[in-house]
Amino acid sequence: MSAFRYLIRALLVCSLLVPASATARKADAELPPIIDYRERFLPVVAREGMVVATERLAAEVGKRILQQGGNAVDAAVATGFALAVTYPRAGNLTGGGFMLIHLAAENRQVFIDYRETAPQAATRDMFLDENGEVDNKRAFSSHQSAGVPGTVAGLLHALEEHGTMSRKEVLAPAIELAEKGLTVSFSLNYEITARGQRLRGNPEALRLFFRPDGKAYDIGETWRQPDLAWTLRQIAENGRDGFYKGEVARRIAAEMEAGGGLITLEDLAAYRAVERTPIRGNFRGFEILSSPPPSSGGIHIVQMLNILSGYDLAGMGHNSAAYLHHLTEAMKLAYADRSKYLGDTDFVDVPVAALTDPAYAARQRRLIDPDKATPSVDILPGRVLAAESLDTTHYNVVDSRGNAVSNTYTLNASFGSAIAVPGTGMLLNNEMPDFALRPGHPNLFKLVQGESHAIEGGKRPVSSMSPTLVFRDGKLWLVTGSPGGSKIITIILQVLLNTTEFNMNAATAGISPRIHHQWLPDQLQAEQGISPDTVRLLREMGHDVVQSNRTFGRTHSIMLQDGRLYGATDTRRPEGWVAGY
Repeated sequence: MSAFRYLIRALLVCSLLVPASATARKADAELPPIIDYRERFLPVVAREGMVVATERLAAEVGKRILQQGGNAVDAAVATGFALAVTYPRAGNLTGGGFMLIHLAAENRQVFIDYRETAPQAATRDMFLDENGEVDNKRAFSSHQSAGVPGTVAGLLHALEEHGTMSRKEVLAPAIELAEKGLTVSFSLNYEITARGQRLRGNPEALRLFFRPDGKAYDIGETWRQPDLAWTLRQIAENGRDGFYKGEVARRIAAEMEAGGGLITLEDLAAYRAVERTPIRGNFRGFEILSSPPPSSGGIHIVQMLNILSGYDLAGMGHNSAAYLHHLTEAMKLAYADRSKYLGDTDFVDVPVAALTDPAYAARQRRLIDPDKATPSVDILPGRVLAAESLDTTHYNVVDSRGNAVSNTYTLNASFGSAIAVPGTGMLLNNEMPDFALRPGHPNLFKLVQGESHAIEGGKRPVSSMSPTLVFRDGKLWLVTGSPGGSKIITIILQVLLNTTEFNMNAATAGISPRIHHQWLPDQLQAEQGISPDTVRLLREMGHDVVQSNRTFGRTHSIMLQDGRLYGATDTRRPEGWVAGY
């Protein structure tokens, strides 16, 4: 099928409203939507529990766990393992991420950091050639690209500490999907075909993802993954030791040795997920909880909200030139700080309290000219992080007891490094380029990173992944998150403003056109859908507006209101799914 026909089919899929299970569709027909019928997009409505994810089968797995009596954490872990089977471009066992949990009975929130770490043998200049230039192929597409995986440790830590079901119970659906096979969807066929050249470059990936004749599995065919089923079974039976020790670990280490990679048996055995304190902030009476370092998301979401709290944003009008100008200027200030101050707090002192202090925001607010753009070079000389992959995945879960999970995890690039570990069914991540490959110099994306982001053994690279919770009057009100690389922070910022400042429902908040500015390069990126008159006014104010044909991220949200759950996955990409009952 031609690329043009793929595009047309994708656009047709994206033009539809979010699909729902039969139960959720029935509930949607019975219950009035949140806010009013004038809204352009309506969320799916449920009463008891809900899973919002990027892929249907995995979302339904999570819903089934809830219906069997599991809590939100049980369902989130089951969904995460299922996505490793059904959504291989970003669902994974060998990547890493962040999970933010709300425990309703204790009114307590827990943040689990299971970001990958650099192998102990990693060095500051490991990706530089003999001329001191970055070797991008080695950095992005070699065995050395891989960080020590955190996903399995993170999901199991969440289950053991905060779940109610056994490993075998929550892993059983993923094992069944891998062993018995799944029907290839349009999206899965498209994703594998689109990355066919990369995947075919590795003999094991070729064997795993393509038919014996070398062609991608057609839509409607059954795709089985017996090696991945074997790996999942090792985890179900032996816990973290089934992945970080034993035969799975030996196969990873053997592939590393054969391909010149750095991850050893010792690196795998030493990996640990870490519980950290979430970032907290307040905006218009709403309490915001989001991701702490090594994520930069929570700090800068709160920082930007603090800056913007000094303006009558609603009076400016949603996505007006004045509104987008003030958002852009706040984004520049936050991203300038992002590179200078952020890092892994186990290695770098990050001034969290200072950056999220409303008094600091008030000082920064005075730097914003209400009538014209401030050039980035005049804001702060410094450093900005490398552009991150857009191919991350996010999902949310809320159960009948009020517990909630917001989880974001990734392999980095789509299908990671496209290097598979023989006998495991798994692709390696390529997270190492999230470090500064050459501190103080422009990278492949013409961005500069500072010394605090240099490679060190055991260190976790800074990320933009930002699973987020919002509380209203002390009660959980919104669970949200998105993929999108370095744009994740500004995506979540705009979802929060859409819901809190402009009273949008979860669906409309996610689908509304978005902008992004990350300080350097000094460009205001805008999705299609921003008014041409607004773009003209922004340019007259001095903004270099670049309208992109690509969409920014893909939000998944659940809003809790009036005893109901309102779920939405925005239509920027096909096959998002809301599973509620």
